Amino acid sequence: MLESMAVQQRAAALPPRIPREAIVSLLVIAAVWEALSYLAPTIGVPQLAFPSFVRIAKSLTQITFADVAVTLLRVVAALVVSFALGTVFAVLCYVSKSADRYLTPVVRLLMAVPVISWILFAILWFRSVEFRILFVLVVTCGPIFFVDLLDSMHSTSKELRDMMQSFRPTPWQFFTKLMLPASMPSIITSWKINLSLAIRVVTIAELVGAVTGIGHQLAIAQELFSVADVFAWTLTLVVILFVLEALLSRFETRVLRWRQ
Repeated sequence: MLESMAVQQRAAALPPRIPREAIVSLLVIAAVWEALSYLAPTIGVPQLAFPSFVRIAKSLTQITFADVAVTLLRVVAALVVSFALGTVFAVLCYVSKSADRYLTPVVRLLMAVPVISWILFAILWFRSVEFRILFVLVVTCGPIFFVDLLDSMHSTSKELRDMMQSFRPTPWQFFTKLMLPASMPSIITSWKINLSLAIRVVTIAELVGAVTGIGHQLAIAQELFSVADVFAWTLTLVVILFVLEALLSRFETRVLRWRQ
């Protein structure tokens, strides 16, 4: 038993293996792209539309760490605030049926509003660029945390809740000893969803008004008609997302090791 657990822990510590099929697919796409970088003019497409990997590599060397750090900080800060607010309101709706009846429809309404509308509202309502970006991310990601956590708490087994109540726990003990562990799979799933969502939303939010961040650099690349720079910054966003997801998966393996 101990040996099996040790093997599982060592396997979790290793970086995830990339399937062979995925590697082959990526190599095929790369080969087609590189071929188009040479053949584009012959098929009536401007050559700048398909820069070679040499040009893209040069753009990657010009990536500024400050802009990457700013975008990453905005995403992490917004997700932490979104999670905190979503948790508070979800717990409030769980313990109070009246709060649930009033707040849940509002949250559903917020989720129906397109992201571009929130960006326009933020521009019209607030002067601070940082607060605009934070507002857009929180109002987009917060409802997802709220809905997933509230649904998870409502789905917790009634037998477990009754057994826990028989020990006369304090509200804090009831939440931390039962509801939080029972809701942890849903919480981690919400973080996975919101990580991808926040990366996309922060880029759009930075395109309008921000003077720092990856979104701002993408706007500059668009003004310069530099597809290589757009490709390089987009690849940077993808790498950031993969790294954050890998860290979250490591956390999931450690916290939910009882499922293995």
